[in-house]
Amino acid sequence: MTGTTHSSDTLKAPLVDPSAWRGADLRDRTDWIVTLTATEIAEIEAALAETRDRRADLFALTKDDFALPTLSAKLEGLLPVLEGGRGFALLRGLPVERYSEEDARTIFWGLAQHVGIPERQDGAGNLMHDVRDTGKSFADSDTLRDYQTDAAINFHNDGADIFMLCCLQAGASGGESLLVSAVEVFNEAMRRRPDLAEVLQQACWHMDTRGQRRDGVKVQVMPIYTYWNGQLTPNYKNSLMYAAQRFPEVPPFTEKQREAIALLDEICGDPDVALSFVMEPGDIQIASNYATFHARTKYRDGGDPDRKRHLLRIWLTIPNGRPLPPNFEGTREFGATYARRMTPNGGQT
Repeated sequence: MTGTTHSSDTLKAPLVDPSAWRGADLRDRTDWIVTLTATEIAEIEAALAETRDRRADLFALTKDDFALPTLSAKLEGLLPVLEGGRGFALLRGLPVERYSEEDARTIFWGLAQHVGIPERQDGAGNLMHDVRDTGKSFADSDTLRDYQTDAAINFHNDGADIFMLCCLQAGASGGESLLVSAVEVFNEAMRRRPDLAEVLQQACWHMDTRGQRRDGVKVQVMPIYTYWNGQLTPNYKNSLMYAAQRFPEVPPFTEKQREAIALLDEICGDPDVALSFVMEPGDIQIASNYATFHARTKYRDGGDPDRKRHLLRIWLTIPNGRPLPPNFEGTREFGATYARRMTPNGGQT
């Protein structure tokens, strides 16, 4: 029923790392916002027109099929920021209101090709997800995931090296985006409660896979933070850890585990630690799943069915991605990236 666990080192002091930042220090800065120029938008639209002329299949498009003569270098220049740097950026200025939904999907896919290799996000192998409300709640289904609701989403990380989110339409209210440095959250936990920082690194955390693993495994067991190869690499899914408690085979949380989760939530919710911002239509959030945790406040859609909050999401393996710990092999979120980077022939037979 459970995934494989592996041992790792235990970090016993705060980690000095470029990705350890606090929201209070970034709030009044704009260097994390990358604004598209008129020339770059023209390149995007020229590439879009080329795909229309060839009637190319969306998911067959490669970087070479979506040529961006100058913007490509800017996107590739974000890679050392995503891995080895701050861990995130916000791309702003895409005039998404000009495009049909089909064209917006093509543009988003084309841009992503210049950052990394898209990975499947579910058991069905989908490479792009629609982040919007389905009218259901997380408790309605054993397979429904948070992004398919309008509820607030707790801090967590996604799958593969990075995630990209493109805002097509904002809701009527709410839906604020929040980011924290996963390393700084750990460091703060270490400062406050070193005993709980140790618990966060133990392979005792059961996470509901929501029926998305192709091998049928229902629950993964691994640390929230794995310290390996000199880096902290996290896998944190608050709601999925609680959801796993429904399985009789899963042991109930210990008191220390409950304290550790509560401490993480407290630190992530600290306004000095978290960076909050509102994604506008056309904004593209790009962030590392190892350097950051992200969250969302509850949102409300308006009455017009054509103007409901709608984002697109892609998970990517990037060319400069870090070595992954052995316990990430075969996981629902990171297995494809692990196979691509950490196994002979990129996991291909």
